[in-house]
Amino acid sequence: MERQPEPATKPAEHAGKPHRLILQVNSNDPATMNLTLNNATNVTQYYRDLGERVEIEVVAFGPGLHMLRDDTSPVKARIEVLALSSPEISFKACGNTQDNMRKSENKDINLISQATIVKSGVIRVMELQEQGWSYVKP
Repeated sequence: MERQPEPATKPAEHAGKPHRLILQVNSNDPATMNLTLNNATNVTQYYRDLGERVEIEVVAFGPGLHMLRDDTSPVKARIEVLALSSPEISFKACGNTQDNMRKSENKDINLISQATIVKSGVIRVMELQEQGWSYVKP
């Protein structure tokens, strides 16, 4: 019988608190964006299989904001499907980056409906880490 790997934490050790993960996207690279969505999907499924709660925030800023732009996202359709199947995953867009893009492109920068704007993506990552969230930059 093949032995399954033991989880890094046992349910009693986590005592009902959700596992919390930040995934940072700050490059306009479709491969990185897809890897980020793969990571989010895999982590969600892992903890579902264990019967444990998980919260994941994908935070996009700088060139990574293209991931959440309605007009330029190469992963827009995938995010739409993921948002329906995995409510544990949320998407945060940097308002500072959106403002800078609006100024440099001289047009409104509309985001996909799944994105929530935060004032600063970097500060959002910092504050979540200060609250004990784990951090990964795919």
